[in-house]
Amino acid sequence: MPALYLPANVRNGVGRTPDGAAWLSRLPGLVTRSAQRWGLVLGRPFESGASGWTAPARDAGGRDVVLKIVFPHDEARDEAAGLRAWHGRGTPTLLDHDPDDWALLLERVRPGTALAGSAVDQLAIGARVARTLHESVGTTALAVASMADVCAGWADQLDRRAGRHGIDVRAAADLLRTLPSEVAGVVVHGDLNPGNILRSGADRWVAIDPKPMRGDPAFDLWPLLEQVDDPFVHEDGVLAERVDLVAAVLGLDPWRIAAWGVARATESAMWMWDVLGDERAGRQGLDQARTWARVAGRTRS
Repeated sequence: MPALYLPANVRNGVGRTPDGAAWLSRLPGLVTRSAQRWGLVLGRPFESGASGWTAPARDAGGRDVVLKIVFPHDEARDEAAGLRAWHGRGTPTLLDHDPDDWALLLERVRPGTALAGSAVDQLAIGARVARTLHESVGTTALAVASMADVCAGWADQLDRRAGRHGIDVRAAADLLRTLPSEVAGVVVHGDLNPGNILRSGADRWVAIDPKPMRGDPAFDLWPLLEQVDDPFVHEDGVLAERVDLVAAVLGLDPWRIAAWGVARATESAMWMWDVLGDERAGRQGLDQARTWARVAGRTRS
């Protein structure tokens, strides 16, 4: 078999951790098994994605499909269950799944173009996709991870990581422990960043790479708001206006969206600092968490 092409995002993403590097060494064999299992002719892998290897393919029946091999980690454990339950309502359709190899055979999304246009347009589209996902699956019908349990674990990790570096994260850790249990839950996407929202057909948008959990719908908006037209280069009022916009589409409390921004930005910052050893990125993330805290304060004034 020729050497497997590894996109830079995968090498520099999951490949930066010891477990990820070990998984990359096994990846050629995993891809070969999946290609044989489903009779796939593989194309060049997609460049996007940092925690999995994906490539377009044609299966034995002549369908255009996508093969995805996921790096095994807790957040992605329920991806197949979520996709099966959504069944194309706001996501690509799951065609088949091998849980042993964490391999997914998916509908090919065409044209597969990413969000574009003004920040307002992109945020509105992303919020509508989130609404479709939140309304499509009842929490009683799907056994996926509890957000309360996941975030309690994150809070404990956050305390330990911040303690090693002398950073006070008590406010963010408290939010991680309390926010999930304060509202009726839905099944959330879990990683709704703009790169995970693709056009499918003329007027359909779908979300790829879900990390589904049962919990607060406001959880889903942080990556979308942070990564569409970098809000941190503007005054705080710009982020506050964008929070209000997505809150209106989803019928959510703007404070909860901003509070999740505080919690998730802090958790992400300390992961980059403590796990990746990137203090500069960690401190930048903590600065952004402080912006989220100011926006949260504005929504309650």
